[in-house]
Amino acid sequence: MGALLLALGLLTGPAAQAQKAGARGARPAAAQPAPPATPAAEGGVSRCGEDEVKVAARGQDLSQLEASGADPRGQLQELVQAAMTRSRAIGAVRLLTLAADADHEEAKAQRLPTISLNATSNYTGTEVGGITTANGMQSRLALNVSAPIYDFGRIEKLAQWRRELAEAARYSQNSAEEQLALQTVSLALDRGRYQLQAQVYQQYTRKMACLVDALETITRADRGRASELVQAQKSLQQAQLSLEQTLSTLRQTEVKLRRFVGDELPRPASMSAVLARLPDLQEMQSDVLQSADVAQLTATANAQRSYAESVSASQKPSVSLLSSGAVGTGQVRSKEVVAGLALNIPLLQPGAGSAVAAAQRRAQAAGLQREDTIEAKRYRVQEMHELASSSIDRAGRIVDILRNSDRVRSSTLQQWQQLGRRSLFDVMAAEGDYYSMRIAHVNALFDAQQIIAIIWSQGRGVMAPLR
Repeated sequence: MGALLLALGLLTGPAAQAQKAGARGARPAAAQPAPPATPAAEGGVSRCGEDEVKVAARGQDLSQLEASGADPRGQLQELVQAAMTRSRAIGAVRLLTLAADADHEEAKAQRLPTISLNATSNYTGTEVGGITTANGMQSRLALNVSAPIYDFGRIEKLAQWRRELAEAARYSQNSAEEQLALQTVSLALDRGRYQLQAQVYQQYTRKMACLVDALETITRADRGRASELVQAQKSLQQAQLSLEQTLSTLRQTEVKLRRFVGDELPRPASMSAVLARLPDLQEMQSDVLQSADVAQLTATANAQRSYAESVSASQKPSVSLLSSGAVGTGQVRSKEVVAGLALNIPLLQPGAGSAVAAAQRRAQAAGLQREDTIEAKRYRVQEMHELASSSIDRAGRIVDILRNSDRVRSSTLQQWQQLGRRSLFDVMAAEGDYYSMRIAHVNALFDAQQIIAIIWSQGRGVMAPLR
């Protein structure tokens, strides 16, 4: 009877205080059925009161669950910058942008004069009636100069087409960078989510270890309570399993994050409220027009219109300047100078009308794709805004539920300890409900932040709120 009172005192003393302070105590997570009494239990000292004890899942060090004091916004910006620097895909897109700029410069240069130098050297021989009249080496040097004068804007429209394609490539690079930033931020938020979940499961494991500790002492005094000890051990094993699974998911997330930012990951900052503010719906729908995707499609549509105009201009007359000079040496010495204008008038070009129609249809299609993207993004923002509102509301409601759940588990534990009006199964159910609600609260917070990041990515980009 004295051992029974001692075990109940262990739960009402340090264990109850640890429960109210977030279950700070700990017991090593050795999930063995019906473990023998420990020296601490035999000596009447509960390990539940040791605030500094760290419970490890299968011998793992849980120091990784401690958040750093770094600014979460600054850390996210650093991670995104590291991902940008490391990404080969972004490097490839940047090279494509530079290639598009070079194409534009080449198109602009078509308005400038072109100069070419031709040189020939060959042996010649002439025989008339069996008599050789001339033979020997003959050389010729010619200089040709040409320049377009007027072409109904064909070259100008081609240069404009290339300029718009270069703009589209630049916005494509911005879009790729935004996608990479969103993936990096999303993984960093997931890392924070699983870190908090593991902390909750760690506290749950400590709580179950406290109960197992006490029930081991109770069972030694009253063997009829052995089923309660088995139930507590089962709950401890389940808590340890949840902790181990969460740690495994956390490690997987960190592997994915290292794929983007490199092997040197900083200690995670507290990410529970870094993107907690829900932006205004109307503002976000207006921001859709500022997204890199829409800008890319706008530039592409403009490029297709310029190309259609250049195709149409290519079927009209053009005027160019021609000038050449040539000098011949050898058997025949000669000099030749030619300068003047060349007029080209297309008379019959089969399929020319179809070429113009095809270019115009492509321009119209690009415009429709732009409008469809804008509409899809606005509906996406509306959908995500509703989901984020729901997640934020759910997080607030869970807080209220958590308060009541905490009261229920405290009352249930007290009634079981002191009055005998509740069974251990009621205690286990109350504890499980409380910690499951804490997990739900963590998920609601991070679900809202993930969705808010997606909302920003539909417009100015996920980095906008972080700045």
